[in-house]
Amino acid sequence: MTKLHDILNKQISTWSVLYVKLHNFHWYVKGNQFFTLHVKFQELYEEATLVVDDFAERLLALEGKPVATMTEHLKLSSVKEATGKEEATQMVESLISDFTLVAAELKEGMEEAEKKGDETTGDMLLAVHKSLEKHLWMLKAFNGK
Repeated sequence: MTKLHDILNKQISTWSVLYVKLHNFHWYVKGNQFFTLHVKFQELYEEATLVVDDFAERLLALEGKPVATMTEHLKLSSVKEATGKEEATQMVESLISDFTLVAAELKEGMEEAEKKGDETTGDMLLAVHKSLEKHLWMLKAFNGK
C-alpha cells in the first residue's frame, strides 16, 4: 500500500499548507468583500483541519506514518503558500486554482484506492472531492465566472 500511503501523505501536506494559507487570507483580506470572505476563509480552514486529521488517522490505520512537520509539508504539498500580497480577488483565484489541482489529485487517489480494494480510503477521498466541487462552484460564482 506504499503508493496509497504516499497519496495520503501528499494530501496531508497539501491540506496543511492550505490551512496556513487560508488563515493568511482570513487575517489579511481587505475591501468591500471583507465580511463575506473573512467568514468563508474561516469555514475553509476549519474544514482543512478536519481533512488533515481524517487523512492522518486513516494513514495510521493503514500502518503508514503521516508527515507532521512544516518542512515536510512544504516539500510534499501540491499548493504554494500565500505570498501575503494577494488582493481579495487574487485570494479567491488562488483557491480556485488550488482546489482544482487538489480535486484532480483526489480523483487519482480514488482510482488507486479502488485498485487496492480500499473502499474506506476511496470513500474518504470522494467525500473531500465532493466538498471541493461545491467550494469551486461557489468561489467561481463569487468571482463572476
